Order: sequence, then C-alpha cells, then structure tokens
Amino acid sequence: MSLALDLSGRLAVVTGGTRGVGAGIARAFLRAGAEVVICARRPPDAPVTAAGRSAHFRPLDLRDQAAVHAFFARLADEYGRLDCLVNNAGGTPYRLLGEGGAERHARVVALNLLAPLTASLAAYEVMRGGPAGGSVLMIGSVSGTRPSPGTAAYGAAKAGLDHLARSMAVEWAPEVRVNTLVLGMVRTELAALHYGDEAGIAAVGATVPLGRLAEPAEIGDACVFLASDRAAYLTGASLLVHGGGERPAFLDAATVNHSGASATAHHRTTPDDATADHPTAPGSMKGTDPTP
Repeated sequence: MSLALDLSGRLAVVTGGTRGVGAGIARAFLRAGAEVVICARRPPDAPVTAAGRSAHFRPLDLRDQAAVHAFFARLADEYGRLDCLVNNAGGTPYRLLGEGGAERHARVVALNLLAPLTASLAAYEVMRGGPAGGSVLMIGSVSGTRPSPGTAAYGAAKAGLDHLARSMAVEWAPEVRVNTLVLGMVRTELAALHYGDEAGIAAVGATVPLGRLAEPAEIGDACVFLASDRAAYLTGASLLVHGGGERPAFLDAATVNHSGASATAHHRTTPDDATADHPTAPGSMKGTDPTP
C-alpha cells in the first residue's frame, strides 16, 4: 500500500505563506499536487514554488474581518471549492507583561487567536457547502503549553487556539475536520537573527532531543498528512512537532544522574516561527503584522 499523499484537484489556503514556516507549508501542498493560495499584507520577495508549480498570492490583512470574509467569498467564486485552510500567520515581539500596557498585549492576542477564528469562520462557510467538506489546520506553539516569559500573551493565545480547534472539531464534524500542529523551534531563513551563526544554531539545536531544529518542509509534510484522506479520522487532535520537546531544566541543574545525558541550555523565547523575525523571539513576527 502506497503512502504517497496526492492532493491533486484540491485547494489549500496558507495564511502568512510568503516566507518561513508558511512558505514551507505552501511548498509541501504544491508538491502534493494541490492548488495553493497564500495570503499576506505584502507579497513574497520571490514566488513560492515547488515541483514546477507556483502558489498564487493574494493580499490580505487578517485583522480586517470584512476583508477576510470577502477574500474567501472570492475564492469560492473563482475555484468553486476550498479544501484546506492553514492558519499559519501570527507571532509576537518580546515584551514582558509589565511593559507596553494591556492594549499592546491585547493586539498580540487578537493576531494569534481572533484572526485565525475569523479566517476559520469564513472558510467554514465555503467548506461546509462542498461535497467533500474540508480541513482547518491551526499552527500552534509549545509556548501555549508551558510558561512563556516575555511572550506571555502569545502563549496564552496559542493555548486558546488549541482549545478553539478542539471545540470547532466537535461543532463542525463531520463536514470539516480541525486539528492543531504544536510546533517547536524551526530553522527558517531568519534563523541567524534568532540564534546567531551556524555554531549558535547548532548549539540551540542540541537542546532538542532529536539534536536539531525542524525544517519548514517537515512542518509542511505534517500539514499535508493532516489535510489528506489518510487523516480522515483525525479531528480535534494536537500533533506535537517539536523534536521531542524541551529537556527539563532541573535535570541539568541537579548534581546527580547525569550519565548518558547531554547538558542542554534553557531557551526561554518563543520557539516556533510562524512568519517571524524578532531577534529575541524565535517564533515572532515584527510587531503585530500578521503577514509579511
């Protein structure tokens, strides 16, 4: 039995798909044969391509609810279907809770929780009318599963996003499946801004049990699987894509039981890159701009 995933004839939308993890996801869908639309406030520096095909760029500010609903309505008119939405756009600058005031933190929550909610609701209106239903994928973060000092609002939003996905999965079944990918650290074209030179990137990668950062293509492959018929019974799930997670800091602080264990550094900034480029938060974007 072949495990090849063929999404030919299907349409996937990837928010923030112009660079980083989002571009990796878009390329994976292209390789699987899908038509891919990427949306962002600004176009990519170069076309997002794979397997001799290109993703179609559409400008969109995900914080504009009316524009989001109009965007998906146009897609329905143009393509006649929508099979998968990947809510990838999001991020945060590094900001302690006592800095900047509640309004700034609220914008982070709006970007990382309310914007995916808006896009999902608009996409659902298209998907539920189709013969094959659809799939919504949330790009979450390990920041939503543990304390995230300096990115607390972001972590809270990502925790909420995972819960939102589980509730959507119950409400929208069986027509639309909804799942979350919980990402750890990913090596993108902006990795040097977060981790320094190759030695720094290798040192950070060594803190992960698998010994390296994820590649955007690997995140994309996981998305393609969850969007495919091979995952037809998966909904309301949270797939950890973090290379084994973070080694507990107390294991290295202890003065016993170190045999066979490598010392690791405790990395305290946001560990996913959902179209990001803040030097102190590996998973953040500039300010609260949801799409590059």
